[in-house]
Amino acid sequence: MTDSPLLLKTRAGSTARPSLGERVRQLRINAGLTQTDLAGERFSKEYVSQIERGKTRPTDETIAWLAERLGVDAGFLLHGVSSGERERVESVIARAEATLEAHDYEGTLPILDGIAEALTKVSAPDLELRALTAEAWARMYIGDVKDAARLLERARVLTEEPSFTDVDRADVLFRLGACRYNLSSIATAVSLLTQAIELADRSELPSDRLRALALEWRSRCYQRQRDWEAAREDVERALELARGIDDRYALAQAHFQASLVAERQGRWVLARTHAEQAKGLYEEIAHQANVGALLNNLGGLNFLLGKPEEAKAYLKDAFRVALEVGSDMEAGYAVSSLAQVHLRTGELELADEQARHALELLKGREDDLQDEIGNVQLVLGRSLLERGRLDEAEEWFRRAEANFDQLSSASHRAAAWIAQGDLAAKRGDDRSAADLYRRAAEALQDFHF
Repeated sequence: MTDSPLLLKTRAGSTARPSLGERVRQLRINAGLTQTDLAGERFSKEYVSQIERGKTRPTDETIAWLAERLGVDAGFLLHGVSSGERERVESVIARAEATLEAHDYEGTLPILDGIAEALTKVSAPDLELRALTAEAWARMYIGDVKDAARLLERARVLTEEPSFTDVDRADVLFRLGACRYNLSSIATAVSLLTQAIELADRSELPSDRLRALALEWRSRCYQRQRDWEAAREDVERALELARGIDDRYALAQAHFQASLVAERQGRWVLARTHAEQAKGLYEEIAHQANVGALLNNLGGLNFLLGKPEEAKAYLKDAFRVALEVGSDMEAGYAVSSLAQVHLRTGELELADEQARHALELLKGREDDLQDEIGNVQLVLGRSLLERGRLDEAEEWFRRAEANFDQLSSASHRAAAWIAQGDLAAKRGDDRSAADLYRRAAEALQDFHF
């Protein structure tokens, strides 16, 4: 993993440029003008004094007028650099944002190479914030979640400056909440996302897209906590907001989560409908990675609806799409799902082979994919259990439990205990089996269904 240029900047520190008021004062003195001279007939001496002392912020029109009087570029007066310098830096960041919007996360990072040095020359907090959030979001999606979180903590401090709005602050909190979710800090993620939603709700600035996405991510958190009613309420609000602004991406994301919630509530036909709508929307915006993810989900739903052959076809298609977009993670999900289907249809050798393949594809993502990796380990353990290889099965069940211990999810831990209970029963140790089943049942009683 390479160091983030913006993290390097944060560690090294940067030299602050003079404020707008200080620049006005310096330029006035260099021009040999008094405050009265600079004010002319347009302003009072006291107003110029307030600007220089940072007690008031002039309008754009006033800045342009002062710049002309002082013989400098308005951009230089406002930011400490010429408009041309600022525009060059802004164009780089805009290109990175466009690449990010196209979901090319790997391609975003090279564009931002050298941006930290360029930012020290323009001293523009608004551009620094955009660069920080763009790099953080790209890093989160390629798996550099801890670096992404550190970048967003820097952004969070930056947005405390009075020049930023509540929507700016909410956007950073939303992204930080997403990182914490991916690091399995679910309670922290809920808190951050709730703060983001509340800030956006009370802001008078447009923020429906941000609110829809934050609600969708908080729904993911509630799903991990098995609070299905809260998850459903959030995703329904997200759908309403996304429809209101006709945002295809936000709408697709909300349908995706609505499908997952409906599936866990046993409403499989509704879940399939949401999944099909999400897939269609992702196809419209050419988000192939998520098309593959939806093919994976549709495979699982068709299996639950009693169509194993259709399920296998969807999952093979999901694996193909994942290979096309170069995502080992999504390929791992698809192979993991195929392993589940083959386990449940009694094709144990295939289940074993595909579970091991999935673990290889997901290798290196142990910090943020504990749930998926643990589930694959359970599948592998169960395939071994069914074939009488009990010691090997026990080892994989223990590995799954160790992964699940890092999650804020009783259901995952309960699944590991049930598997270990089945193993104990297979060995004839009914007392141990009963203890494990009881532990699983007691853990699940503390959660909403």
